[in-house]
Amino acid sequence: MKILTVDIGTGTQDIFLYDSQLDIENGFKLVLPSPTMIVRKRLQQATCSALPVVLTGVTMGGGPSQWAAEDHVRAGLDLYATPDAARSFNDDLDAVKGMGIHVISEDEAASLPPSVLRIHLQDFDFTAIVKVLEDFMVSLDDLSAVAVAVFDHGNAPPDISDRQFRFDYLDCRIRAKNRLSAFAYQAEAVPPIMTRLQAVVDSAGDVDVPLVVMDTAPASVLGATFDPQVASLDRVLVANVGNFHTLAFRLGREGIEGVFEHHTGLVDQGKLDGLLGALAAGSLKHEDVFGDHGHGALIYHPEALPLDQGEYGVVVTGPRRNLLRASRLRPYFAVPFGDMMLTGCFGLLAAAADLLPELSKPVWASLNESGATDTAPWDIN
Repeated sequence: MKILTVDIGTGTQDIFLYDSQLDIENGFKLVLPSPTMIVRKRLQQATCSALPVVLTGVTMGGGPSQWAAEDHVRAGLDLYATPDAARSFNDDLDAVKGMGIHVISEDEAASLPPSVLRIHLQDFDFTAIVKVLEDFMVSLDDLSAVAVAVFDHGNAPPDISDRQFRFDYLDCRIRAKNRLSAFAYQAEAVPPIMTRLQAVVDSAGDVDVPLVVMDTAPASVLGATFDPQVASLDRVLVANVGNFHTLAFRLGREGIEGVFEHHTGLVDQGKLDGLLGALAAGSLKHEDVFGDHGHGALIYHPEALPLDQGEYGVVVTGPRRNLLRASRLRPYFAVPFGDMMLTGCFGLLAAAADLLPELSKPVWASLNESGATDTAPWDIN
């Protein structure tokens, strides 16, 4: 049985092909530029060549691609975008127009002359991944499922803060289903407000097996719990320090005890130490994070988690984990199955096993090599 997992971040897209006939350490893996970095490169080439551009496709991650789009407009070049593609930069299309981008219909985009460079936007390109693997004689003909992770702010109403909307969503999912896999969905069950997750589903029309989509940070935290050093603990604080967002969960045997999310660019080691310490102590307040232009914080279990016991205080993963390398909290850098870069993929694999019980037995048999039980640590509810 094979399951393709794809964890799509800002810098890279990390790809792991699970094969139940192989030890996880022997599974095939790829670490490639993220889709938004690829779009950024294409836009930069168009800017250098002074070419007008039209963006089509679906909503995807922004960041680097948006910065390149802004540079293209500042260079005095035309940039068109269909509505779904334009929402990659902002759900408010008036704000996109304010960037100098011409938002046009699909029909108008199709009628533009051939001299306009067309760039198709999508986070998940199944066809491209299949081609790369097949070039190395790896067939996906016997694929059983696909699992994809992206970060999704959600589509906030005009009068609601994007940050508050995102955090209200996190709170709602935790209260509904207190486990990290609460942030994963089968394709047909994606909430309408999660437009980027839905865009992944929409762009996966060539996937003819069950599709699971998930938020990136919970996937990475879930994957980190399969490190044997982490799985052996009764309670733990795990921080995913991403390129744009830092999300930390305090976990216990009854589920998620607390959570906060902040923008990585607005924190340094000292501030992050303070936030993590307060989350562990149960004293962190929502306004402490939201008032600092982060998303927020919530405590669900008041009992403090001591961080001064054992060999380390906090577990860390994510591409900017070095922000905590010299932390006073004695960080442990999780390496589930010996590979930090695939932490999110391992979390996706566990979430797929949770949502697709018909596939779960071999997956758990593989994941149990870490010392876990027949479910993910702290995913017991």
